[in-house]
Amino acid sequence: MILETTVIIIYSIALLLIFMYALAQLNLLFNYLSSKRCKDTCETFDLSNPDEVPFVTIQLPVYNEMYVMDRLLDNIAKIDYPKDKLEIQVLDDSTDETIETTRKHVEKLQATGLDIQHITRTNRTGFKAGALKEGLTIAKGEFVAIFDSDFLPETDWLQCTIPFFKDENIGVVQTRWGHLNRNYSLLTKIQAFALDAHFTLEQVGRNSKGHFINFNGTAGIWRKTCILDAGNWEGDTLTEDLDLSYRAQLKNWKFKYLEDVKTPAELPVVISAARSQQFRWNKGGAENFRKMLWRVLKSENISAKTKLHGLLHLLNSTMFLNVLIVGILSIPMLYIKNEYAHLKPYFYVMSFFVISTIIFFVCYWFMYKNTYGGGIKNFIRYIGMFFVFFSIAMGFSLHNSIAVLEGHWGKKSEFVRTPKFNINTLKDSWKKNKYLKKTVSIHVIFEGLLMLYFGFGMYSAFIVGNQGGDFGLFPFHLMLFLGFGYVFIKSLTSKV
Repeated sequence: MILETTVIIIYSIALLLIFMYALAQLNLLFNYLSSKRCKDTCETFDLSNPDEVPFVTIQLPVYNEMYVMDRLLDNIAKIDYPKDKLEIQVLDDSTDETIETTRKHVEKLQATGLDIQHITRTNRTGFKAGALKEGLTIAKGEFVAIFDSDFLPETDWLQCTIPFFKDENIGVVQTRWGHLNRNYSLLTKIQAFALDAHFTLEQVGRNSKGHFINFNGTAGIWRKTCILDAGNWEGDTLTEDLDLSYRAQLKNWKFKYLEDVKTPAELPVVISAARSQQFRWNKGGAENFRKMLWRVLKSENISAKTKLHGLLHLLNSTMFLNVLIVGILSIPMLYIKNEYAHLKPYFYVMSFFVISTIIFFVCYWFMYKNTYGGGIKNFIRYIGMFFVFFSIAMGFSLHNSIAVLEGHWGKKSEFVRTPKFNINTLKDSWKKNKYLKKTVSIHVIFEGLLMLYFGFGMYSAFIVGNQGGDFGLFPFHLMLFLGFGYVFIKSLTSKV
């Protein structure tokens, strides 16, 4: 009975942590809805007055971006802002032929009168954080906008963001990500679904009540003095953006999130690219939990509620580990339930935690409705999308849990960039992308085994008990089976 007791305790703790996270999401939903009833009363710069137009530096941190570099530079060159108050830094850590092609492109733009510099380094110390930090030492701008290579801001982007910095307490203005290729494939639809939830429910829900949010690494703009006051960029985690965000907010800098300003970007179209991005984000989140836990708890400048939301925010990625634990232990729990009749009251109580799924369903519906609109047809589509999203998200749980554990254990790893594709021009030839990983991780084999394991879970529903089976966990095991099956098969075939 010791083994069974251990399984029950671990299973129960994981369920409880998921439930707590769901309650936090529900609170963010209430915050989000209440924010819609409030008008923004921020004082803003009048950019029609030349005396109020501040100097801005745009930083473009890039590394081997053959397929999107020309598109990025041509787009940034169109930014509508006084040329005498704007400089562009191309922070190029590339190690391939794009160093030369980018240099030539920058020279062409310089010939048009644009203040743009091509800055290279002899090594990648600190990776993206190191490049940003080095560029900052010579940046002329009072404010520093950052765009990754797959982002295409609108021409009026600075006019929509800079005015909010008239409030001298604001250190960052972050915009919402748009998706150039949302409907390219099931994989891109799922990624867009998840990111939309983050950029509506979470960013607005936290920011509207003064809780900590994060600069998302791109499509945002910093006050230079805020970066320096917070300790500048540091490369000791894989999510340098989350790290600096927390250090800045612990110094009482305010962040302004603009839900209505969208900055289009390209989603990864190949699962290997999505896996590398997910690994970096989730490991970086765990690393920042290690780094920021005591700083947040000890801070005397923030409320207990903001501390709680902050810790749950930093533990976002750890939810994948709890989901994996619940999934793996749910099959032994199915047998324990039918073997020990005296535990039935416990299982009645534990069934309460199905409300976590209901909470997520409700929260994501408001996000989905915000993007696609309401109505019966969209609600029916949403039900299908929610089922598919949750299935595939759970299918990534092993991969992401490994990232989380590495982050919590302090295991260091290289900053692995996400391959970019410029899918508008390479729609039928993405396989030619020279930056794609050619090897399959050993983790994929375990994902295949988990697919079979949850297939056994579905089979178990028919054979346990004495009254024709127990199908309470069948939908859960079906979603896990489909999710791990999708990730396993797509990872083996490297298809979109």
